[in-house]
Amino acid sequence: MKKLFIISFILFSISSFSQDQTIKNLQAESGKSIKKDPNDTIPKIWKTGTILSLNLAQGSLSNWAAGGDKFSLSLNSFISTYAFYKKGKHSWDNSLDLYIGYLKTTSLGTRKNDDRIDFLSKYGYALNSKLNLSGLLNLRTQFFKGYTYQSDTSKIYSSNFFAPAYILLSPGLDCHPVPELSIFVSPVTARWVVVRDMVLSTLYGIPAGTKSLNEIGAYASVNYAKNLGKIVTYKGRLDLFSNYKHDPQNIDLYMTNLFSVKLSKVLAATWSLDMIYDDDVRLFGPDNNSPGLQLKSLVGVGLLVKL
Repeated sequence: MKKLFIISFILFSISSFSQDQTIKNLQAESGKSIKKDPNDTIPKIWKTGTILSLNLAQGSLSNWAAGGDKFSLSLNSFISTYAFYKKGKHSWDNSLDLYIGYLKTTSLGTRKNDDRIDFLSKYGYALNSKLNLSGLLNLRTQFFKGYTYQSDTSKIYSSNFFAPAYILLSPGLDCHPVPELSIFVSPVTARWVVVRDMVLSTLYGIPAGTKSLNEIGAYASVNYAKNLGKIVTYKGRLDLFSNYKHDPQNIDLYMTNLFSVKLSKVLAATWSLDMIYDDDVRLFGPDNNSPGLQLKSLVGVGLLVKL
């Protein structure tokens, strides 16, 4: 009996020691840090995103002494999407901006007040941290038919899809003095003005009976995007083009500005201000045959969603 008791005590002691050692091993293992997979720290090659905006305003009057349209409705929307590639010294930036807006009033009927397609693609090879050797492709046109309206409310057909369209191909240098700013300069740039509907050709400096015109000139593009505060953001672009073949002193200008003020997660107030000057666009003046500075300003409050 005594022997049996001694054997049992020895076995229990061995078992307890084994369990204590197992617990100690588990505690030691749990205290070790786990090394990250090196692949988890590799930066993303592609960066993509989309901004969606929809602004709607409606008004109505009844027996209103101050006067005005009995009914008005405006709808403005834009989609801005981008895909940026970056690997080593190579970069490839792509952006597509789509704008469409309509205004309807009792006296004027339905009119288009915004319509734009703007695609920009730029490849860059880094020469240093702030300067790239780049190539740029840009396409600008609109979706639907457009008209200019006279004081007597009559309208003149003035634009359509690919009438006009501006296609620009440009090699040059792209400078980034700060992350928010890009300055692209090219001394030799090819630009094509395309007017699919030949009825409109002469309005955009293209000889009658033809659908396109090639221009060679100098080109510069300045892009800036920055958060001006916790709720205010700005995005702007300025393009300048001088045609070596015809009146190079008359520089074409294309400028866009967009301010947005965040009101909530999905609501924002926006203000866009666009300016265009092209000496070959002759739709203005007393005789509707003169160039002029084109201005468009739109203010709205509505949905603004970032994906």
